[in-house]
Amino acid sequence: MEDAVEHWEHTLVNRVFRSDPVRLVDALRRECDDHAVVCSESRILVPNVYDIELARYVHQELGERHGHVGRALTDALARHAAEHGYEWAGPLTVHVAETRHRLANGRFRITSQALPHIAPDAFDAPG
Repeated sequence: MEDAVEHWEHTLVNRVFRSDPVRLVDALRRECDDHAVVCSESRILVPNVYDIELARYVHQELGERHGHVGRALTDALARHAAEHGYEWAGPLTVHVAETRHRLANGRFRITSQALPHIAPDAFDAPG
């Protein structure tokens, strides 16, 4: 079952981004790993809010599907955290948006932060 979900996720992201989806998922996992804070031997805290900024043309390709991609990426990140025994700083949220900045790789940028009191749907568009 897990392999089927992972295959679906990679297929979805690949269709959306028309490039190797592993780069985006790996970058998201790396952002999580790079900002992990070891609090004790049994507790590793990681950021819970991830912003994925997409180049305009990539974001336009997504159209209304950016919410589905955000959920697929959230699921991938949740599995990664579970595999590593990470604890979220608050509810996990992955926000996908168009950037207004120049992107070093031309396609996306990922940033994260720990916001313990944010609602999981804080970035969802109304209605």
